[in-house]
Amino acid sequence: MARKLTLTSILVALNVVLGMIVTIPLGAIRAAPVQHLINVLGAVFTGPWVVLQAFVSSTIRILMGTGTPFAYPGSMVGALFAWLMYRQFKKLHYAAIGEVAGTGIIGALMTYPLILVLGLESDFFFVLAPAFIISSLLGAVLSWFILMQLEKRNVLHKMQD
Repeated sequence: MARKLTLTSILVALNVVLGMIVTIPLGAIRAAPVQHLINVLGAVFTGPWVVLQAFVSSTIRILMGTGTPFAYPGSMVGALFAWLMYRQFKKLHYAAIGEVAGTGIIGALMTYPLILVLGLESDFFFVLAPAFIISSLLGAVLSWFILMQLEKRNVLHKMQD
């Protein structure tokens, strides 16, 4: 457990630092493909701890001004789905698919009440959902590529043990 908590902390740090460098401003949101990359890696390496990583990373990014409240539903749901899909199927690409489905579809839908509370125009959702899908797809594909390279070099399973 200590090892997974330590790795979760490292992933939070990487997420926050890299997230300051790689963000894509899209109006009221900042697309963060690094968050999705880290979510998939976390789902594979830390299991359910990935949801805590997504929450802490989003909170720090919001406090630092590099994230918005939209980070919560996108990152946390994506992290949860990535872990659940990987746990169920034990295939790396399912973790990536779970991240995109969780963030790009379910997470985007969960932002709608936030859009209403913040008084944003209802058509904002039609900008937000594609941004979530694109951002999560970029991060998920990159993480899948990294994980495949680790697996190909017989490093992945050593890191998981």
